[in-house]
Amino acid sequence: MTAAVFDHDGPWTEEEQLALGETSQRVELFDGSLHLTSAPTPRHQRISRKLGNILEPAAEAAGLELLEAVNVRLRPGRVPVPDLVVTDPVDLDDVYVAAADVRLVCEIISPGNASTDKVLKMHYYAAAHIDWHLLVEQETGALRLHRRRHAHYVEHSAAQRGEILELVEPVRAKIRPEDLVP
Repeated sequence: MTAAVFDHDGPWTEEEQLALGETSQRVELFDGSLHLTSAPTPRHQRISRKLGNILEPAAEAAGLELLEAVNVRLRPGRVPVPDLVVTDPVDLDDVYVAAADVRLVCEIISPGNASTDKVLKMHYYAAAHIDWHLLVEQETGALRLHRRRHAHYVEHSAAQRGEILELVEPVRAKIRPEDLVP
């Protein structure tokens, strides 16, 4: 894949991004530019699995779906891969999940890509009208739930170790930071 990325001229299209196939890297498309990140660490994946284990029954109870690391098409040419999403029922064989189907997007902040997750992707999710955004900070264990207000997010609630983050929309769940982050 490395040769295909470095030998490419001009902006990338969604078709070219998909043609790269499955890789050990996460390949996201932002307005013609590829953003590649290394495979997640075991800590990141443990947090993702534990959070998914909490959110999946809550999503199913609400008639929704929990998906991990899927292509979310925010608009043509803008396709991030969030850590977790809660969506309306979708065709599980589609290459993309449409932003309009996403009810909650979750990002687990890694030290190497914090600015992408906390600034760029957060801005793009709000612009795509995804109402709920959950950030998990690996280093501190803090959870920050944001709700979209117009074209940006505002913090709705937060929890540190020893506290509980309670979600009531789009799913009902209680999350304790220490259950996610060792």
